[in-house]
Amino acid sequence: MADGDGWGEAATAAAFPPASAPGLSPPLGWRERLRAGLAGTGASLWFVAGLGLLYALRVPLRLCENLAAVTGFLNSLTPKFYVALTGTSSLISGLIFIFEWWYFHKHGTSFIEQVSISHLRPLMGGTESSISESGPSSSNSQSETSRQNLSECKVWRNPLNLFRGAEYRRYTWVTGKEPLTYYDMNLSAQDHQTFFTCDSDFLRPSDTVMQKAWRERNPPARIKAAYQALELNNDCATAYVLLAEEEATTIVDAERLFKQALKAGETIYRRSQQCQHQSPQHEAQLRRDTNVLVYIKRRLAMCARKLGRIREAVKIMRDLMKEFPPLTMLNIHENLLESLLELQAYADVQAVLAKYDDISLPKSAAICYTAALLKTRTVSDKFSPETASRRGLSTAEINAVEAIHRAVEFNPHVPKYLLEMKSLILPPEHILKRGDSEAIAYAFFHLQHWKRIEGALNLLQCTWEGTFRMIPYPLEKGHLFYPYPSCTETADRELLPTFHHVSVYPKKELPFFIHFTAGLCSSTAMIALLTHQFPEIMGVFAKALRNFLLHRKSTHNH
Repeated sequence: MADGDGWGEAATAAAFPPASAPGLSPPLGWRERLRAGLAGTGASLWFVAGLGLLYALRVPLRLCENLAAVTGFLNSLTPKFYVALTGTSSLISGLIFIFEWWYFHKHGTSFIEQVSISHLRPLMGGTESSISESGPSSSNSQSETSRQNLSECKVWRNPLNLFRGAEYRRYTWVTGKEPLTYYDMNLSAQDHQTFFTCDSDFLRPSDTVMQKAWRERNPPARIKAAYQALELNNDCATAYVLLAEEEATTIVDAERLFKQALKAGETIYRRSQQCQHQSPQHEAQLRRDTNVLVYIKRRLAMCARKLGRIREAVKIMRDLMKEFPPLTMLNIHENLLESLLELQAYADVQAVLAKYDDISLPKSAAICYTAALLKTRTVSDKFSPETASRRGLSTAEINAVEAIHRAVEFNPHVPKYLLEMKSLILPPEHILKRGDSEAIAYAFFHLQHWKRIEGALNLLQCTWEGTFRMIPYPLEKGHLFYPYPSCTETADRELLPTFHHVSVYPKKELPFFIHFTAGLCSSTAMIALLTHQFPEIMGVFAKALRNFLLHRKSTHNH
């Protein structure tokens, strides 16, 4: 993710190359031009052929007699028929309107439009024409855009994810709601298999059992397998990890099990270090044992943070970052930032940001909003909107506002949670950067730090919406970052529970068919009501309209 004006423009230009000039495209041959002309006039030819066929068969089909019969039937209809007809039309269009409204709020798109694009458009040849019109350059640009969207919509493990047994399951016991989706838990199962298993697990029977345990979907089955692994080997570190994550009902119990896992994990890690050069299998085993040891120490640090031993947590995290610097993908620095903010060690927070808020490193809401918080802290206690509008902003205030705008551009969902305009839920185990899931994960832990600094939320409330004036078309062009990805809503709906109302940015306009069905329902209901209340007047109006249309048709025929 690029940061800074120059890098942002370069990244945007790289992601969206300028379209080639029309004059540079190769000329089309006569066959291509003929095929394109026939494709463009095909619909008109079919329409003219249909009219000609209808005119030729007017006598065998007795169209004039049938038209006269229909006219006589319409003359014999009473106002009650029109009331029933318009009332039924109003009811049907109202049901369609309600369904469209529900489908749009649940899936973020129109059902009728989706069916039209996916089923009707291929039948009408829309896909083929679009493919034939697109050249190699357009296909290349589409593939580059799709690759960028895939990278932007990559799901990351939440560095501050909660404990399943001690936190998520307790929430389920109290509320009866499931805070984790199946998609989120499935991603966690894949992570566990990646971190805690390797190809040499068959060498140790306990590891073989744990390899099956990580693949189990049923929590009781996983816990049972962990106990079986401990029966085979009392020093099976991954078995203690699973029990600490899923069976422990309090943080104290989880910490006790993680300490047992640490003792076993350090022994296995030292043994793997001594044998790492013997074979490729031993090297894979060392990588696995390293992942297990880092995971255990990190979770022990989080236990200490939750139990109030913050300095101990900070020490463990700093030691981890020094001992295993290549494992930056685990984002341990985000855990460290949150703990240092709790200690109010703002100088140390700034030192961490100076290292990780770099233009070449991927950004996150924690980094961007923490940087904004530190700059806000220097001016927020004396900031007043009235005074600022009268005398203008000082240099420090401008820096704070720019930092807020930068953070909001990266993730525009966060301010509503910090300002308590939207209710918070438990953060998921995985997040989508720049999405609603990341905003929930950040605000869940950092809201207290914003509240602690006097005036910080006031300055945020006064300035955060100004970001959107700088990026009127966020899906097309950003200011300091890439354009906002359009796939965040779909991914967030998979990561977040159904009882949460997913935040959508930019806010979508209502589809055309919702407006159309609402207007159709209202108009037909109004006609039905008028016909029921004033049958004579509406009857006269209907007859006058019918006579007018018949007169125009006869005049047109002559």
